[in-house]
Amino acid sequence: MIKFILFGCLVLLAGVKSAAVETVNGDVVVDTVERSIDISSQLVKINTKLTLTNNGKGAISGFHYGLEEAAKAKLAFIGATVGSGDKTYLRTNPVQIKDAPASGSFYRVELKKPLQSKDSVTVEVETVLAKALEMFPKELAQRERQLVLFKGNHYVFLPYKTKSQSTKVTLSGTSIESYSKLKPVSVSDAVITYGPYANIEPFSFDEMSVHYENNSPFLVVTHMERVVEVSMWGNIAIEENIDARHNGATLKGSFSRYEFQRENSGVAAIKSFKTFLPASANGVYYRDDIGNISTSAMRVLDDAVEVDLRPRFPLFGGWKSHYILGYNVPIYEYLYNSGDDFVLKMRLLDHIFDDQIVEDFTLKIILPEGSKVGKFDSPFPVSRLPDTLHYTYLDISGRPVVTIKNVGDLTEKNIMDFELGFKFSKFSMIMEPLMLIVAFLLFFFFAFIYVRLDFSISKVS
Repeated sequence: MIKFILFGCLVLLAGVKSAAVETVNGDVVVDTVERSIDISSQLVKINTKLTLTNNGKGAISGFHYGLEEAAKAKLAFIGATVGSGDKTYLRTNPVQIKDAPASGSFYRVELKKPLQSKDSVTVEVETVLAKALEMFPKELAQRERQLVLFKGNHYVFLPYKTKSQSTKVTLSGTSIESYSKLKPVSVSDAVITYGPYANIEPFSFDEMSVHYENNSPFLVVTHMERVVEVSMWGNIAIEENIDARHNGATLKGSFSRYEFQRENSGVAAIKSFKTFLPASANGVYYRDDIGNISTSAMRVLDDAVEVDLRPRFPLFGGWKSHYILGYNVPIYEYLYNSGDDFVLKMRLLDHIFDDQIVEDFTLKIILPEGSKVGKFDSPFPVSRLPDTLHYTYLDISGRPVVTIKNVGDLTEKNIMDFELGFKFSKFSMIMEPLMLIVAFLLFFFFAFIYVRLDFSISKVS
């Protein structure tokens, strides 16, 4: 169910050109809006709680939610839920609204059940913006702290009139250079509170800006190739080839290793990061083009394997790194079958580091030789490239390779399972052992002939 809902939530990544044109329902009244904006990391995480009332006579099945132009360009995820505790995910589809500002982006949220006349419901809308924080200044010296600038909207960009709105902005620390002061506004530790504002008109916009210190890792995966090789002999080998770049403020001047180690300077530099592997992961290796990186450390937890990855050198703004991470997992946890029909179900994307952004993602699934590839089900829109063949030891016809490319930036919200169906005859498993047996028999047969027979051409006297 969640997979189906999130698929609808992320249709926006495929473009909004096919969105339906709808009219705003005037019977919807927004009583309160409570919004929280978390800008303590490189991602902008926005949670908006709306209380809606049906002021009409008939039931309504959904409502519209909007994003201003700046947020529209940075959007990586949008989803809606209802209820407390075990939340129910709601279908969210991109639409066009008649007579709405062309610069905005709008979505229709379908309610779990129709909202009857005079009834109210509380819905939470979650959005994640990627690369929405600007380095300000864009360069810094090794000892300087990193300052960033966030620009947003003091109001939620709704197509309805709102009785009351309030916003809390959570920072990464208490060091604030400046912030917009649309009254009422207050600051307490690392939280700025705006509002409550009363009687907000539809499509209202008033620029919010916060200039503050943020030394969190701005690490972005510029390219990632994830290879999943399935062996019917009980193992799945996974290897991730990753190119990463620190998107923080670029280093001004030269780098001093002496100062870095002596004074612990470079507060904005990335010294290490943690990645989490499945609990059953084994045979973990971490290397780059030079060889094994011995500064890594691994810790086995109850539900995961934590790997502390430490690059060969600290990453300052603009610096890049390349590494390979590989491991094995048992096949019985991810492969299901009924006769010769198999389904591989595992994560499309895994946890690389906290608050991750993946720009260019490729998944390659190498199936056993003799497999007939079936349907691929993705939890969000992706592009499937033509299937190819991969040859390795003792292969004759080659192993089918299913290749998947991403659409748009991927975050932790995209850590979901895919399903790949294929047919495989268990008789094919004995082909390679039979080939080895036949090869050995032929070898010993010819060795027997060579030893027993005399092939000399000398004349016997």
